[in-house]
Parts: sequence; C-alpha cells; structure tokens
Amino acid sequence: MYPSHYGYPWHPPVTPVNWDWDQTSWGHHWYPAYYPWYSNWESSWNRVELKDYGPHPLAINIDEATKQNNYYRTALWTGKHLQVTLMSIPVGGDIGLEIHPDTDQFFRIEDGHGLVQMGARKDRLDYQARLNDDYAVMVPAGTWHNIINTGNEPLKLYSIYAPPHHPHGTVHRTKAAAMAEERHHS
Repeated sequence: MYPSHYGYPWHPPVTPVNWDWDQTSWGHHWYPAYYPWYSNWESSWNRVELKDYGPHPLAINIDEATKQNNYYRTALWTGKHLQVTLMSIPVGGDIGLEIHPDTDQFFRIEDGHGLVQMGARKDRLDYQARLNDDYAVMVPAGTWHNIINTGNEPLKLYSIYAPPHHPHGTVHRTKAAAMAEERHHS
C-alpha cells in the first residue's frame, strides 16, 4: 500500500525528536518529512471512480466505494449472472418494502445503523434484526424485505443481486427517482 522506499509513515527509519520547551518531556514527531505529500497521496489512493465496470474483471476497495457513494443506488458492476450496487440511505429513510421473485440478494453494511425486516408476506415481516457496520443480510428470492436507517448518519451499504436486477449503468440519485423508474419499466 505504501511506497517501499518510504517505509510506514508512523515508523520512519529515524524518528526526529525535538525538545518541547513548554514541557519537561520529549516530543516526538510521528509523521515523516514527506507528510504533506503522503497525506495528498493517501487521500487519493483509495478514491474510487463510481461507475458500472461490468462485465469486465474488477478488483476494488468495496468499503471505500460504498462509503464514497452518496446516491440512493449506483450500479458498480453488472455481469451476466450477478450485479453489485452501492446504496446510501438517508437518516430515517429505508430501501422500501420490496420482493424479487427470481433474484437472491445480499446486503453488507459498511457504515451506519439499521434494521432489516423480512417475511413471506408483505403484511407479515416476522424476521427482524438490528444492523451495524460489517453486518451481512441474505434475502432469498421471493422474500419481502426492507432495510431502515435507524442511525443519525446515512446508512452505507452494498447489495449483490443474482441474477442482475437493474440495467447496466443504473444510477438513482434518490429513492423517488428509483421508484419512478421502476413504475416506468413495469
């Protein structure tokens, strides 16, 4: 991750030490001399261009891409048998109660707090679980489900559909835009 000729930024080969004149202890500088360069490099290192990369091979920092996404839904990769979308659910919002008769779905929470509800009937969501960072949710085809943001920041997650559920390159800036498009295609 870091250029090999610089070593780790927190453990430079020689740690500069300066006397702290206001204190009776030594103050250590934990950042090496190239810190201004490193901070710019590090912030751009994980930056991900959010677009649909499918069906081409891809290796990506999914955590960073998910946290970077600010739209309700952004397709990140659409293949023949699988699709990955990034989602950002605003405070108090939800994905909306839905069912996919022929599509299994996987969700992973990268940031925030939520609640998942699932069930065999729209009016009987008898499975509920609280969600936090690093939680995964598996939704079998034909199961009604909803994820609600119960936290005080946007809920950042990604979803995997098998087979793909949305057209290649889908970007829905808001839930309203997603619902309008789904009505248009029904």
